[in-house]
Amino acid sequence: MSQEPIIDQKIIDDLIDLMGVDFIRELVDAFCEETPQLMTELRRALDGSDANTFRRLAHSIKSSSASLGALHFSSLARELESSGKQEQLTGLEPALDHLQVVYQQVEHALRQF
Repeated sequence: MSQEPIIDQKIIDDLIDLMGVDFIRELVDAFCEETPQLMTELRRALDGSDANTFRRLAHSIKSSSASLGALHFSSLARELESSGKQEQLTGLEPALDHLQVVYQQVEHALRQF
C-alpha cells in the first residue's frame, strides 16, 4: 500500500508554470498564515456545537489545501465538512487532532518549495 504524497508535485508545478514562483510563494505564505487560524476557529465551532460555522470553516480549509496540492489534508477537511453539513459534531476531537498533525506535515512540505 503506497502512501499518498503530502503535496501533489504536479499541482505545484502547474501552478508555478501558470502563475510564477513568486506568486506561489505568496499563496503558500497566506495558506500557512491563515490555516492555523481557521483550524483554531474550527475547534471553537466544534466546542460551541456550531455546525454551520464548522462546515464553512472546514470547506475553506478543504478548498485552499486542494488548490495547493495538499490532497490528503483536503480530503480530511472534506470529511469534517460533511459532518458539519449533517450536524454530527459529536466525537470529532480526534479528527481535529489528526488534521492538526497532517497540517504540520503540509506546512513543512510547502515551505520546502
